[in-house]
Amino acid sequence: MGKLNIRDFKTRLRIILLNTWPFILAMLVFSLVNIAAGYSAQVEYYYTNGVYPFIAKLFSWLSSRIPFSLWDIFWVLTILLVICGLILAVFRKIKWRWLGLRIARTLALLYTFFYLIWGFNYFRPRIETRIGWERQKADETVFRSLLDTIIVHTNSSYHPISPDDYPTIDRLVEESYRKNSKALGINYPNGSRRPKTMLFSSFFAKSGVSGYFGPFFNEIHLNYYLLPMEYPYVLAHEKAHQFGITNEAEANLAAFVVCTTSDDRRLQYSGYVNLLVYFLSDASHLKDVKEYVRMIDKPVILDLRFQRSHWQGLQNKTLDQVQTAANNAYLKTNHIEEGVKNYNQVVALVINWYHHLEDNGKNPGHD
Repeated sequence: MGKLNIRDFKTRLRIILLNTWPFILAMLVFSLVNIAAGYSAQVEYYYTNGVYPFIAKLFSWLSSRIPFSLWDIFWVLTILLVICGLILAVFRKIKWRWLGLRIARTLALLYTFFYLIWGFNYFRPRIETRIGWERQKADETVFRSLLDTIIVHTNSSYHPISPDDYPTIDRLVEESYRKNSKALGINYPNGSRRPKTMLFSSFFAKSGVSGYFGPFFNEIHLNYYLLPMEYPYVLAHEKAHQFGITNEAEANLAAFVVCTTSDDRRLQYSGYVNLLVYFLSDASHLKDVKEYVRMIDKPVILDLRFQRSHWQGLQNKTLDQVQTAANNAYLKTNHIEEGVKNYNQVVALVINWYHHLEDNGKNPGHD
């Protein structure tokens, strides 16, 4: 009788472990996440510069062999499977408990997988710590001076961009990342980066998403409706995430640096004109903001007007609000306290970047 009880105990224990191991694993990762938040230097050393480059190299090598988005296919198939499960449960072909358990296990595994293959990068030090420059408190005088500089460089670098240029632009962005890797505090090459078009670009365009990085397959996604003037900047922004830059403002800074330090005017223009949008947004409270707008050359003004009308024409306000709320919650959950406002903080980072260059006797712009 005793032997039978032990056998039954082992059988039950095995069943329990088979059902709960994803939750146990998720709880372990959750504990590590909370610990990592307080040890940014160790995260940088052991994960970002240690483990992650090998993960990025492997996953990006595999996904780059496939021309379409693996993540888009994955989440569509997942949604279809959930719908099929709900239908089967309604018609009592499967039990609700069985379905609920499998959905919960899948979510636990996705949570675990996300942090192990990329998400721990959220807890690395901020960029000023990584590359050794101090964050300066910018006053209005400094902001006005740099806004003036950005407008001048935007005007002087103006250059039309064509979709036919995209393969060349991808190569030039890669070259610039290689050149700026030390300055930006990133590992290069960190695998490979093959930009892919979103399979559901129209849906994402309605919610205002121009691109995103898919960590599960280490994929860079760009919206089909992305304008040529945006392409180099957004491409560089998403590549920044692949390098382990999780902070959106820092990814914007990386995109700006990569584009504007290139010798190619197409990249320069995209970098300056897209940054100018953020500066003009921050300048909207200035009484003389129209004076700055008048400084912008007509071809650039036409581009900015077309950009605005282009995305407004595609926008669905409900989807846009839902996406913004979801992204805001996602960023705050991962210790980006500012949420979606983090994107616009690139202005402060660029001000500090220029200050850092001046302190080192470097010319921050192109002649």
